[in-house]
Amino acid sequence: MAKHHDRAIVLFARDPAMGMVKTRLEKDLDRTTVFNLYTRFLDDSLETLRRTPGADRFCGVYPSNHSGYFDRAASLYGISVFQQEGGDLGERMLNAFSMLFAAGYEKAVVIGSDSPSLPARYIQMAFDSDKDLTIGPSVDSGYYLIGMKEKAVDVFTGVPWGSENVLSETLERIKQTGATLEVLPPWYDIDRIEDLRFLKIHLDFLEQGGMDVAPNAREFLRQLDL
Repeated sequence: MAKHHDRAIVLFARDPAMGMVKTRLEKDLDRTTVFNLYTRFLDDSLETLRRTPGADRFCGVYPSNHSGYFDRAASLYGISVFQQEGGDLGERMLNAFSMLFAAGYEKAVVIGSDSPSLPARYIQMAFDSDKDLTIGPSVDSGYYLIGMKEKAVDVFTGVPWGSENVLSETLERIKQTGATLEVLPPWYDIDRIEDLRFLKIHLDFLEQGGMDVAPNAREFLRQLDL
């Protein structure tokens, strides 16, 4: 990987494949709509990365890059693409942090693709923190961001991924390591139809206030009767 900065920002994302992304939304929306919505989430998330100053931009793809979406996105958004390696999400994140620090980065931040409206300033707050770890809690008891400084710390092993205890278990593991921690303001993920309805209203209000947030998702949601 070509290194230009001491900081790295990483989007962890699934390769967009029909029927394999945002599947909980398929209870209320047809599969094609969910797929197209997810690609808008990716577009908006990658645009947030593109606008992050002073950091090299990456996308960790899972389980593969067969769709070719990220090959096209690499040049469009100026990102480097790698495949996530590991058995569960925690192992894959730990391996990504280890790879980046081995490459010489001093600070690395990982975000997910479920929060297309995430304020860019939260990412900047994570980079500006002088703590060993930074975590951004989501209102669904998980987290939308995790950042580390100088070395990879295993705070992931044994975390029950997909449960309501992800955040609390991760915080307990951070406490056990003795690492210093900064907690960012909470934000929200999009997993269920209720989340999507909130996002639609939120993005419209933001636009009315003069803020152009997640425009790809916003315009697509306007076509949907939720």
